[in-house]
Amino acid sequence: MVATISPAQLADLRRRGDAVTLIDVRTPAEYGELHVDFAHNVPLDRLDPQEVARLAGDQAVYFFVCKSGTRSQKACEKLLAAGLQKVVSVEGGTAACEAAGLPVVRGRKAMSLERQVRIAAGSLVAVGAALAAFGPDAPVNWRAIGAGLAGFVGCGLVFAGVTDTCGMAMLLAKMPWNQARASSASSCSRLLGAAILALTAGTALAQHTQDSLDVVKAAVTQRKAVLVDVREPDEWQQGHVASARLVPLSTLEQGVEPAEIAKSIPKGTVVYTYCMAGGRSVASVRFLRALGYDVRPLKPGYQELVRAGFPAATGK
Repeated sequence: MVATISPAQLADLRRRGDAVTLIDVRTPAEYGELHVDFAHNVPLDRLDPQEVARLAGDQAVYFFVCKSGTRSQKACEKLLAAGLQKVVSVEGGTAACEAAGLPVVRGRKAMSLERQVRIAAGSLVAVGAALAAFGPDAPVNWRAIGAGLAGFVGCGLVFAGVTDTCGMAMLLAKMPWNQARASSASSCSRLLGAAILALTAGTALAQHTQDSLDVVKAAVTQRKAVLVDVREPDEWQQGHVASARLVPLSTLEQGVEPAEIAKSIPKGTVVYTYCMAGGRSVASVRFLRALGYDVRPLKPGYQELVRAGFPAATGK
């Protein structure tokens, strides 16, 4: 049984000054439209129990929020199955948190994942019905194809209702329009990113670097290496290593031209990537190595770097 908390109770915890690790498991696009200002965005399809445990540090309770509560429940179930016991789902979702007086950040309007599923399912059924209108004398048996398409969607909706698992939603969540937008990413650069991903799909999984933080600090100080923060801009503004450069993983995933990256990351130096808990720093490797960089992902996250003596900064 997943424990829950009301947005009002969550607001009381914040007012008392209690440390709260709130994780928003919606897509980056939904998160960018509206989110609680102290929430971290870790989409449900990228949720890693170990990364969540590192994100909270010594704090043992993990609060999850989404649009209405369904995905936060699933996030809790995933962590419970992984052995993390103190997980809590926030009732009512982000809108309920706003109504309870929790501070929120607003951005560009985005279509919710639930609406996208309804539109996609309805469109497929409508196409199936249109195909089924063709007579039996057509050169292709469109009637059977249309009926099969409509039936397939209907069975999928029944399965989603019974199991509370929607394959279409999981697929749509990975679509480019549901990821955080990079201001300078063009259609050509997104195609370039897709090509890079295809070329590097068969490479071995990256591993965290064995370089100690003392080695990293010395290399950065001597300008033999640079630190690259692959978190999102809102996380960067809340706090980052002062000497780091911001290159969000979402930007790399959408595709970015090498010349654009070179403005932030000079060639010929070692690149140490970091995030909040190590997951995204590893994920960034395949993109940056394909652009010719010597990338060494750090397992320690931002808070650990600060505790190790790296100077911190806030804002842009």
